[in-house]
Amino acid sequence: MTNLLVNIDVDDLDRAIRFYTGAFDLRIGRRFGGAGVELLGANAAIFLLVKPADHLPFPGSTSPRSYARHWTPVHLDFVVDDLDAALARAEAAGALREGDVAENAWGRIVMLSDPFGHGLCLIQFSAEGYDAIADR
Repeated sequence: MTNLLVNIDVDDLDRAIRFYTGAFDLRIGRRFGGAGVELLGANAAIFLLVKPADHLPFPGSTSPRSYARHWTPVHLDFVVDDLDAALARAEAAGALREGDVAENAWGRIVMLSDPFGHGLCLIQFSAEGYDAIADR
């Protein structure tokens, strides 16, 4: 079996804890001094890791880490039972909406960004979910 860990780089741990616990009903598991915290309550552990802005993220990188809004093909999707309630909670915690709620055969989705520039989505599946568009 493969275990999945989700690591989210942030430059302000207290702010990140407030956002992710407030927006998604996650709770603190372990703390790693000032270097990070484990969040529980999703089906994979989420680790907030303190990484300063303007430092190179990996050897050979030519672009320093930035917490301005950025695009990456890898992002978090939070599956929720009530998208409207989850959206209100996420926005109240500091998420920025990046478009209208979209209706699809498989369900509803809204795109957001967290206070650290990371993209994320809220998804409320229809009864069929992705099976509504799956080739059979």
